[in-house]
Amino acid sequence: MNSEKDNFRDKDFVSKSLLYRISQFVGFLLGARFFVAALLTFALYVSTYFLFNQDETFRNFVFDFKVHGIIFCTVLSILAGGIINQFYDLEKDHLVKPFRTRIQSFIKQKYFLYFYLVLTVISLGVATIISYRVLIFFVIYQFFMWFYSHKLSRILILNNLTFVSLTLYPFFGMMVYYETFSKKVFLMAIFLFLVLLCIDIVKDMLTKSVDKTFGYTTIPNFFNGKKTNTIVISLLVLIMAVSMRLVNKSGVSGYMSYYFVAGLFVVIFCIYLLINSSRQIKVLVLNILRFWVLVGIFAMLFTGIQGKL
Repeated sequence: MNSEKDNFRDKDFVSKSLLYRISQFVGFLLGARFFVAALLTFALYVSTYFLFNQDETFRNFVFDFKVHGIIFCTVLSILAGGIINQFYDLEKDHLVKPFRTRIQSFIKQKYFLYFYLVLTVISLGVATIISYRVLIFFVIYQFFMWFYSHKLSRILILNNLTFVSLTLYPFFGMMVYYETFSKKVFLMAIFLFLVLLCIDIVKDMLTKSVDKTFGYTTIPNFFNGKKTNTIVISLLVLIMAVSMRLVNKSGVSGYMSYYFVAGLFVVIFCIYLLINSSRQIKVLVLNILRFWVLVGIFAMLFTGIQGKL
C-alpha cells in the first residue's frame, strides 16, 4: 500500500517537474519574443532573396554563408532585444500582459539577463568573423535596442519612430549589402514604415492609462483621443498615397500589385472603423494591420517565385 502511494507521489512529482520545465521554456520564448523573431527571420529571407538579391541564383544564395551569418546575428539580436525590453517593461507588463508575465515568472530575471548576455556575445562574435563592418552594424543595432528599452521608449514620438526604425534596421542592412537602391524598394520601405508606425500608435492607444501610470509619454496619453485618431487616419491616408504610387509608377507587378490595390480597400476600412471607435474596434484595427503585413510577406514570396520561374 505504501509503495503504491510512493509511486503515485513520484509520478505526481515528475509530472509537476515536467510542467514546470515546460513553463520555463515557454516563458523564455515569450520573454525573448521568439515568435516575433521567427516571423522577422522569414520576412528577411523572403525580402533578401526576392527583393534585394536581383541577380544571384538560388544555389549561390543557399551557399552564401555570409548572408546566413548576418541573418543569424539578426535573429540573436532580436531575441536579445526582446529580453532586455521585457526586463525594463516588467512592471508595465504585469498589467498589460498578465498571462505572459505569469508564464515568465517561472524564470528568475537574472537568468533572462544571462540569456541576454549570451545571445549578445554570440551575435557579436559571429559578426566579427564575417567582417568588421558587420560587427559595427550589429554593435549599433544592439546598442539602440538597449537604449530604446532603457530611455527612448518613454519619450514622446521618439519611442514610436525608434521602435519602427529598429524593426526595419536589418532590412536596411540587407539593402545596403546587396546595393539594391531603387524607387520601388524606397517606396516599399516607406509603405512598411508607415504601416508599422500606425500599428505602434494604435497599440499605444490600447495601453494609454498604463503607459501614463509608469511614465511612458506616448502620443495617445499626450494628446487626446480625437487628435490621436486624426494622426493615425492621416498616416493611413499617406499609406494609400504610397500604395497608389507603387502600383502606378514603380513597376510593381504580380501578386504585389494585387496586394497594394487590395490594401487601398483595407486602409479605407480601417479609417472607417477608427471614426468614433471603441476599444474593441481599435483591437480589430490593430489585428487587421498586423495581418496585412503578414499578407504582404506572402505576396512578396509568391511574386518572387512567379518571377523566378
